[in-house]
Parts: sequence; structure tokens; C-alpha cells
Amino acid sequence: MSTDPEMRVPVAAVVLLDPPVLFEFRGPDAVRYLNGQLTQDVRLVAGGKVSLPSCVTDAKGRLQFRVWITEAADGGLWVEGPPDSAEALEARLTRYLIADEVEVVDLSGRYRLLHVMDSDAVPPEGVIARKSHRFGVEGSDWWVPVGAECALPAGAVHLASEELEDFRIRHGVPQWGKELTAGLLPPEAGLDTSDISYEKGCYIGQEVISRIKFAGKLNKRLVRISIDPSWPLEGLRLVDADGREAGEITSISPLARDGARAALAYVKRGVDAPIVTAPDGRSCAVRQSVNS
Repeated sequence: MSTDPEMRVPVAAVVLLDPPVLFEFRGPDAVRYLNGQLTQDVRLVAGGKVSLPSCVTDAKGRLQFRVWITEAADGGLWVEGPPDSAEALEARLTRYLIADEVEVVDLSGRYRLLHVMDSDAVPPEGVIARKSHRFGVEGSDWWVPVGAECALPAGAVHLASEELEDFRIRHGVPQWGKELTAGLLPPEAGLDTSDISYEKGCYIGQEVISRIKFAGKLNKRLVRISIDPSWPLEGLRLVDADGREAGEITSISPLARDGARAALAYVKRGVDAPIVTAPDGRSCAVRQSVNS
């Protein structure tokens, strides 16, 4: 298992994910159709080895949903969406189905989803396992039929919520509802390195996202920063050297490690040295690294 030097996790740490919204697409036109709806190249999941993230964007290239794509054991294509998104996601993904030979089935509620942070862990029989970098390190997604038992790898431990949040933030993994919201341009969150194929051809929003890549200009960018652990978690602001609003802090780790709390923030274009300010008037320049 590969780990970031900032934080090590137990071998085969297990994360129980929220019940997924899950749709299956199958039929002669399923791959072609989904490739016209998603930013990721759906063909890359063929063979059932990996699960990959993707964005669903509108015609202006703005984020509508972030999903994960998986090929099932029998060749069906699974699209996993955020919890509570079933109706809206289905409407968006099927809106352009006209004469395509594609069957769509709602599989929500039929599987539990575990993520095992150990790519070499052997899944039990009956579990559909696919390698993924869901939390920024090598691991695998385990799809377990509801009602079925699932023996975990020897020595596996469940990652507690605070530890998981700290791990996510330190590895720069954006989360829906925090760093990821509808209307965001995916490259602003660094999703251009993980969720977007620039070679596969047209999809809804592709022209705008391609222009962003070649122009190289974004109004803001998600970065990782460090905050003094003695500072409050509420009311912190990012400003520039002149005291003007310089961005927004979206997530702060609940845990302090090595004398700092990790955090994620959007920093506006042109701000090279943001300053974090506290409600009591304290301020300090922050270390930052671009999320990628």
C-alpha cells in the first residue's frame, strides 16, 4: 500500500461509504452514449480492473455531478453518484437517450460500498472489487450485495470519521458539498488531472473545458494549506496583502499533526501569498500547494 509521508494509515484501512446511488447502462450503444455525457473516457474501465472518477457537466462546462464509473462482472457499466442525487442524476444521464440502444436500470439499494486502502487485499467471493484512488492513495472499491456477509482482510480496521477527514484533506481529495458544488468548473478543483479525458472526443461541455486547458486561466484554484492548530475552526478568512478577500477555506482537518492542521481552500487567481486571518485579529501567511 502506498501512503503519503504526512500520514500513515493502518494496513487495509476500510471506509464504509454512504449508500450509493447506482445506475447500470448496458446495450450496444452504452459506451458511446456515456462517452457523450461524461468527461472521463468510459472505455478505460473495460476489462473490470479499475473504477474511475468523472464529471457530469452542462453545456458551459460547469459541474453538475461527480460520479464514479465501473464495469460490472457481466459487462454492464455502472455510474455511481452522490447520495440523494438519484432522481436528478438519472434525469440528466438519460435526457439525450433517443434512438440509442441503451437500457438503464436503477441499482440503488442493492449494494453496499466499501473502500479498502490496500490494493493487494483479496476480496471475498461474491464481492465485485475494482482498484481506485478514491482517497488519493492506492486502494480498491468493494461492491457487496446487500444482505451478504463480507470478511475483511486480516488486521483491517475501520478508519474513524475524524481520521478519514484528516486523511482526505491531507491528500487533497475534494468532497461533494464542500469543495465540489454544482456550477464549479472542474479544473478549479484539480479534477482535470483525474476526471477528464482530453483525447476521447466530444461530450457535453467539452468545448469549454478544452478551452480552459489551452488558455490556462482559472478564476480560482483549490490548494492545500496549513493552519496553526491553536486557531479557531470557525470564522477564518483568506485575504491578500491589501486585506482584500483572496479566497475561501472549504475544509479544515479536525486533527492537528506535526504542529499544524491541514486545510483545503480556493485561492483567487493572482494571489501568490494568501494570508489567513482569525476573528480575534490574528493573521499569518499560509503555506500552500496546488491540488493535483
